Amino acid sequence: MAPSLNFDREQNQVLFTGNSCVKMVILNRPQKLNSLNHEMICQIKKNLELNENDPSVKLVILKGNGKAFCAGGDVVSVITSSVAGQWTYAASFYKKQLTLDHLIATYKKPMVCLINGVVMGGGAGLSMQTRFRVVTEKAVFAMPEASIGLFPDVGGNYFLSRLPGYFGEYLGLTGARLDGAEIAACGIATHFVPSVKLKSLENALQAVNCPNVSTITALIQSFAEKANAKKTALLGEAINKCFSKGTVEEIIQSLEHELQNGAEKWITNALSYMRSSCPTSLKIFLKSIRNGRVQNIDQCLYRDYNIASHFLRRTVGSDFYEGSRAKLFDKDNKPKWEPSKLELVDEEMVGQYFRNVNDEEWECLQFPDRSNSHIASRL
Repeated sequence: MAPSLNFDREQNQVLFTGNSCVKMVILNRPQKLNSLNHEMICQIKKNLELNENDPSVKLVILKGNGKAFCAGGDVVSVITSSVAGQWTYAASFYKKQLTLDHLIATYKKPMVCLINGVVMGGGAGLSMQTRFRVVTEKAVFAMPEASIGLFPDVGGNYFLSRLPGYFGEYLGLTGARLDGAEIAACGIATHFVPSVKLKSLENALQAVNCPNVSTITALIQSFAEKANAKKTALLGEAINKCFSKGTVEEIIQSLEHELQNGAEKWITNALSYMRSSCPTSLKIFLKSIRNGRVQNIDQCLYRDYNIASHFLRRTVGSDFYEGSRAKLFDKDNKPKWEPSKLELVDEEMVGQYFRNVNDEEWECLQFPDRSNSHIASRL
């Protein structure tokens, strides 16, 4: 995998606008689907901290320009920096990203995220922690990290574990894509607003002059419509029956059994994704989301950082680098996972990813004391 380096600096990757009471944070890297890099994360974090401490600011709006809200972290730049230099640079980038996610999750002021396009990976980490998550029919949600040898991270084990039943396991293990109506129907979003109304909602939000949550809720609700999800069956019995199993192997066996009772497309798609994804990643995510069900956001983000650091450091294997090669660099879509089969990934191997990294250059993730804050997310 030969990294290509580009030293040209992109300008205005995040725009900060608004008035004295309402501030807007606009991801402005549309040609890259607003994928997050280190500079963007630093800028957003600094701006949010200033707004949080400004008594005149009552509300923050988060949105993205172009066809995507945010397609995730800039994996290409992370891999390139790791291959060209030291893995700890990529780890420091990830640490900064999780610190931003934690800031949003514990933000002291109401934050509205407007999602009018793709939201995946790191974009989900930003948006799912906000108090208000508004989607349109153009929104697309997915957590496909296992397909590149990583795992659904950035707090995914927290917000996915709080969806109804075992729907979070389904999303993280299958990389399934949801449209706007489905995002709202399963509870990932708080409101569904048709895209034709989105600009009017944005204008109305910019007139807010108090941080009262009930007032903001009523305002958004006046633009919202009932989400007509086409796949409401996905929230039903079959998902819980299959994805409540204790191991990835048992989940696959259960899906195969359901398939014999009727070849539903979602089951076929789920099996295809799981069979082609990184076996280690699937097992790590299942263990992580089960832990996340009974843990707070801090604990979940701490664990994400430990696991991701092991992936970057190649403590156990190089699946993240191999998956990125196959999907993002060479694009042959033929990753060679090691181990290549689920049954070869034992509990000891998985457990290594959940421990602290034994490296003198590595530092534990630490969050500032925000005990006076509240968890904004209502998932």
